[in-house]
Amino acid sequence: MWNAFVMTGPVVEVGIVSAIELRVCFHGNYIYGETDISGTQVLKYHEGQVEWKGDVFSELLFIPTANDGSFSLEEVTIGIGFHWERKETQVFRGQLRVIINNGRLQAVNILSIEEYLKSVISSEMSASASLQLLKAHAVISRGWLLAQIDKRKQKADNAKPSFYRTEKGIIRWYDREDHTLFDVCADDHCQRYQGITRQTSDKVAEAVDDTWGQVLTYEGQICDTRFSKCCGGIMEEFEACWEDTHIPYLMALPDTADDSHPIPDLTIEENAKQWIMNNQCSTVNGQCLSFCNTADKRILSQVLNNYDQETTDFYRWKVEYTQRELSQLVSAKVGMDFGRIIALRPIKRGKSGRIIELEIVGEKLTFTIGKELEIRRTLSSSHLFSSAFVTEYVYGADSKIPERFILHGAGWGHGVGLCQIGAAVMGDMGYDYKDILLHYYKGAELKRIY
Repeated sequence: MWNAFVMTGPVVEVGIVSAIELRVCFHGNYIYGETDISGTQVLKYHEGQVEWKGDVFSELLFIPTANDGSFSLEEVTIGIGFHWERKETQVFRGQLRVIINNGRLQAVNILSIEEYLKSVISSEMSASASLQLLKAHAVISRGWLLAQIDKRKQKADNAKPSFYRTEKGIIRWYDREDHTLFDVCADDHCQRYQGITRQTSDKVAEAVDDTWGQVLTYEGQICDTRFSKCCGGIMEEFEACWEDTHIPYLMALPDTADDSHPIPDLTIEENAKQWIMNNQCSTVNGQCLSFCNTADKRILSQVLNNYDQETTDFYRWKVEYTQRELSQLVSAKVGMDFGRIIALRPIKRGKSGRIIELEIVGEKLTFTIGKELEIRRTLSSSHLFSSAFVTEYVYGADSKIPERFILHGAGWGHGVGLCQIGAAVMGDMGYDYKDILLHYYKGAELKRIY
């Protein structure tokens, strides 16, 4: 029976891959309309339509005839823009919709949110992670997704620009609001989703099922539960990374058991320099108390998949450029000729020390960029770990033009909301998932909404 396929609970539409040609292999029986489909199918873009089996369509929807039906897509890019970017064949359950998006075919996977979460948690976390960490991540992944779906519904009436430009610079932030034909994408830009390509562990399934329908709310609204790999010791505020909107439960706090401990004012340049360069944090008997300051490979393997573990330093890190490397990189990324780079000057920092606005001073041009992701993209061929850095200049015979630049940094990612490595440490220490959530989202309330 073709209608044996059932999706329980709310559904999500996930944009998987965009290409001129898609090769899809259906495992088990699928239908298009009333036509049975199985095996490998080749779909091509043709003059604004989908070409398939010698005919053209405005879009196609393939539906499995049973819940265990799946399909594979070849050449799916993961880690877009990161140093470990690669292509692989991935397998998905649920429906496949193929539409036209910017002159290419767009594959969209439609499935229940709870099944989607099992894949997301498995992609973001290791099966060896503590059950409490997995439960916490299930709640925030579910809440973030539902918040984005709600934003997409409201976007048409409340569209806002995601940048502003002046004669001397551009301040740009990146969010998921550019997805208008589906709810979220499958890469780190939204939440990493790889279908059933990687086996969902029993522990992940238990975490999702035990927290079924649970989200964090604030004043009756679903929380926008952002998260990143490593905050670097202090969580950042929402407005430092995205639009200038204050979100009370996304605040700057130390990633320590006692978050009432005062934190240094890292918006002041000298304080930020000391914090980053001296690896400062709240201490007892000289021991750093930041949850995310760990080198324990057993714990890190709970959060970092094999390709993420190619990154070895993240709580504090260092990147070096020669004058030629940096000047060529910046000119290519900004699209302007700076000449030789003289200085990287922080104009504005957030409360975690992340640079919000950076002035790039060159021989030919001075230009300001922001916010944090724009800075990270400009100063790296892929992504700088974070914008929480200070620059050390190394001079040669010419005391005015640096020969080398050494960027000393803290953290991995934007640092807003839950710190995955910090949460992994908390879970390993025996914290309950509710305590982990309320540590990172102050003032929020855990609630089951379906």
